[in-house]
Amino acid sequence: MPINRAEPGVPAPLALAATYSREVRVGIDRIWENVLDWEHLPALHEMYFDRVRLVETGDLGWRVELTKTPGSAGRRMLLELQIDRANARYCARTLAGDGAGTEIWTLLEALGPQRTAVEVRFYLPERRPDRLATLGEKYRSSYVRLWDQDEAMMMRREALSGRARARRKAFAGPLALGPLRELRQRLPLLVEVDGEPFRLVELKDGALVAHGTICPHWLGPLEDAVQENGRLRCPWHGYLFDVRTGMSADGRGYRLAPAPLVVVDPVTGEVTLNAGPARRLARRG
Repeated sequence: MPINRAEPGVPAPLALAATYSREVRVGIDRIWENVLDWEHLPALHEMYFDRVRLVETGDLGWRVELTKTPGSAGRRMLLELQIDRANARYCARTLAGDGAGTEIWTLLEALGPQRTAVEVRFYLPERRPDRLATLGEKYRSSYVRLWDQDEAMMMRREALSGRARARRKAFAGPLALGPLRELRQRLPLLVEVDGEPFRLVELKDGALVAHGTICPHWLGPLEDAVQENGRLRCPWHGYLFDVRTGMSADGRGYRLAPAPLVVVDPVTGEVTLNAGPARRLARRG
C-alpha cells in the first residue's frame, strides 16, 4: 500500500520518475539503524558498488564517495544521505558523478513491532518522458534487489539480537564427529556447541579447524563465508578473520567466538571437538 503523504520538497528541475512500495518484516528502529550503516554498501551490495570511502558522518546521516562495480560508466559518485526522523523519511542525494542531481526519498510508516511500510520515490534531473520512464524502471528494479538484501540482513540481526546470549557454559565435550574419512565427505559441516554455532572446514594444507559463524561486528553470517588465503570475509561489511585463530585479519579489532579444538585420534581416526586454550590441527596422513 502506498504511503499517503505529501511530496517532499525537491528542486524544481527534478521530476518524479517512479515509485516503489513494499512492506519490510522488521521494526522501524531496525531500519533507521540500517540506514545509518554506510559500511555495508560495497559488501552486501557488491553487484552495484565496488568501494566506499567515508567523507563525514553523524546522527543525521552521512556522506561517502562510492565507486561502482568495474566496467560500469561514470564509476565514481559522491552520495549524501540525510534522515528526518520526525517525518519518518530520509533522502539520498547524488552530489557528483554518475546520476548527479538525483534525489531518492524513502518514506517509512511503522505498522507494528516487526512490520514497516516503505515507499521509495525517485526524482531525476530528466524531463524527456521516455527517458524518465526508462531510468525510473531501472532504479525501481535495482531497489527491489537492494531492499531484498537489506531486509534479509535486518531480519537476521533481529533474530540473533532477540535470542538470549547467556554466558557460555563450560564445554561438556568431547563431541564425537565420527571417522576422519567419513567426516571429510561431509565438510564443510555446521555444528552447535553449547548453543554457539560453528563450522568445521578443511584448509588447503589438510588441516581441520572449527570457526564461529556469527560475525561479532553486526552478527553477520559466516556459515557460508568463502575462505581467501586462510581468511574469512563477512558478506555484510567485508570484515576479515583468520580462519585458524578467529582473530581479526584486517586490523579492525574484532574476534570470532572461541572455537573448540578439532582432535583426531591417531589410532582409530575418530574425530572429536574438545575444549582447550589452544587449537591443535588435524592433518592428512
